[in-house]
Formats: sequence, C-alpha cells, structure tokens
Amino acid sequence: MKNEGQILRPKLLKANDVAQILNISKAFAYQLMQIGDIPTVKIRGARRVRPEDLDRYVQENIAR
Repeated sequence: MKNEGQILRPKLLKANDVAQILNISKAFAYQLMQIGDIPTVKIRGARRVRPEDLDRYVQENIAR
C-alpha cells in the first residue's frame, strides 16, 4: 500500500540489468559504466544506473 505523498521512483539498475537490457555481457556493461559512457549513481561501493540515463545512452547511440 502506498503512503500519502509518497513519490514513486523507478528502480535503479544494476550492471546485470543494464547488460540484459542492452543484450551485452555484464563485463561490457561494467566497462561502459566505469568509463562514464553510461552515467552512474554511486552508493558507497555500488554503482547503479538510472533508467532515464540508460534510455538517453541508447538514444544517443542509434546508428545512422
């Protein structure tokens, strides 16, 4: 049940989620995250990706 005034936020994605969505290896997903091609949120030692940042990455990399 949702509390009044609670804001629903999309789930932050793990490297494994990114890899599945992009159909790439988890190692390559980590690499894209580490070099900053896909922006991340750092939570202590963990890196997560906002869904909107992954969508932006895909849109910016559509082959023309």
